[in-house]
Amino acid sequence: MPLNRRKFLKKTAATGAGVAIAGAAAPAAEAAQAPESSGGVAAGKPGKRYSLTVMGTTDLHGHVFNWDYFKNAEYADKAGNAQGLARISTLVEQVRAEKGRCNTLLLDAGDTIQGTPLTYYYAKVDPITAEGGPVHPMAQAMNAIGYDAAALGNHEFNYGIETLRRFEEQLDFPLLGANAVDAKTLKPAFAPYVMKRFHVKGAPPVKVAVLGLTNPGIAIWDKAYVQGRLAFPGLEEQAAKWVPKLRAMGADVVVVSAHSGTSGKSSYGDQLPYVEDAAADVARQVPGIDAILVGHAHLEIPELKVVNERTGRTVVLSEPLCYAERLTLFDIELVFSKGRWQVESVSASLRNSNTVADDPKITKLLDDEHAKVVAYVNQVVGRATETLTTVDARYKDAPIIDLITKVQEDVVRAALKGTEYAALPVIAQASPFSRTSEIPAGDVTIRDLSSLYVYDNTLVAKLMTGAQVRAYLEYSAEYYVQTAADAVVDVEKLTNAGGRPDYNYDYVSGLSYDIDVAQPAGSRIKNLTFGGAPLDDAQQFVFAVNNYRANGGGAFPFVASAKELWSESTEIRTRIAEWVTAKGVLDPKEFASVDWRLTRNGTPMF
Repeated sequence: MPLNRRKFLKKTAATGAGVAIAGAAAPAAEAAQAPESSGGVAAGKPGKRYSLTVMGTTDLHGHVFNWDYFKNAEYADKAGNAQGLARISTLVEQVRAEKGRCNTLLLDAGDTIQGTPLTYYYAKVDPITAEGGPVHPMAQAMNAIGYDAAALGNHEFNYGIETLRRFEEQLDFPLLGANAVDAKTLKPAFAPYVMKRFHVKGAPPVKVAVLGLTNPGIAIWDKAYVQGRLAFPGLEEQAAKWVPKLRAMGADVVVVSAHSGTSGKSSYGDQLPYVEDAAADVARQVPGIDAILVGHAHLEIPELKVVNERTGRTVVLSEPLCYAERLTLFDIELVFSKGRWQVESVSASLRNSNTVADDPKITKLLDDEHAKVVAYVNQVVGRATETLTTVDARYKDAPIIDLITKVQEDVVRAALKGTEYAALPVIAQASPFSRTSEIPAGDVTIRDLSSLYVYDNTLVAKLMTGAQVRAYLEYSAEYYVQTAADAVVDVEKLTNAGGRPDYNYDYVSGLSYDIDVAQPAGSRIKNLTFGGAPLDDAQQFVFAVNNYRANGGGAFPFVASAKELWSESTEIRTRIAEWVTAKGVLDPKEFASVDWRLTRNGTPMF
């Protein structure tokens, strides 16, 4: 019988059912006692107060330095932002000086060990899993800054369980994931929570529980690593189990670190019965939470107040901008009344990394690692005959994206040689991930190619029919805003309909088609041909796709359920570098073709 999530949540929240942790895998023990606070409250008298500040980051994605490895220069953007844990370290020390270190906590909401060439290098080139291998730069930096806990992000699983567990071993603080459970026993596979005590002279200690929640989408996005080993139930269900338990253990404050956004939506449609961006739902449905550090969505939310449906109490949420560009501060005021501590108010605010300099403690600590990665990404692997760019790749068939599809086609054809599928035509998908990537004419380096394919995706071959590919293209074409034939075209307003990100728009190579944006979504693919003839719906294709798409990322139709013919663990980015290295010369004549165009009522737009 399907789970009725709403009934379950109400029942569990009301009764505290299902909160026993007997046999849980290493639930976090209470932390060692913190130094006694010199400020905050006096002598335990009724009505006295204590102030606690919880700091938070999220979606660090390997950013330690204010450095753009793809441009080989200091990071800069139009908004004047700065990035990196070296800046966060300075902000954190400022807050500790203001509030008193013993009155603060520092948390992270996940996505730590993937996202830059720095993290790729220590996962694949000089891996932390090797015997006698290095300590991960993110572990070194976060330990030095003094994090108290971090939630698991979905990208923590991109390099497999072994890499994640080794990273976990290298940390001086726990990785939390109450809804990351053993697939067979359903017991926690990571510490669900950590409990911290803040001691105050002459008064009972303030007990703060931090509950970690991660994203159910891991079951889709990293299925190759987690299927049969780990399961990821919904955030609301697990919060409803654990929060009453934490309160029963005497927690005066409950903070949730959640690698989940606030929209209440999911990018994977109905493939999972659990919501991807559920942080606001947790606040609304589960009593007993004071604050939620939000992650995953890469948005800036200084303060969001959500009223709990059962208690009427306000829960405060905050999401600092990703890549260590912001630091969240939750300022929590407690009052000692009727023999116990009670939360009187919570407020949230952000501090900006661009207001401070790097902490030399962090930059000096990781200078050597940084230098190694800079040298690695600047290796020359080939020569380009002309400049290739993604500037207009969202609305024009750009040769630089054709390079990706060509490499994927070649790799899959070689992999299927000699099999029963070798004679089938191979087509491929690719997305315009970046709007600023460029491969300049002349020497081509690893960083040039890495900037083109910024994700650590791997390649999968699926068996698809012509009818399924047609539906796939129609879904992809929903990326465009419906635009009348006589309307003035503003390319900045032409794409991202319904908030769809660029990485969920796909080219498909090997076919020819028009996308008529004057037509409503679902009726835009016109003149779809293969080999010069109208596409046969019964024709079978080998579809070369990245593992994110193959596992259902973006909720494209048919591909997740299609038969898998082959897959590998080598990153597509690496395959592109190998292809360019083997060719020596990067010439668009070898891979570029105009496969699609935008039209309005049959008239080309560009």
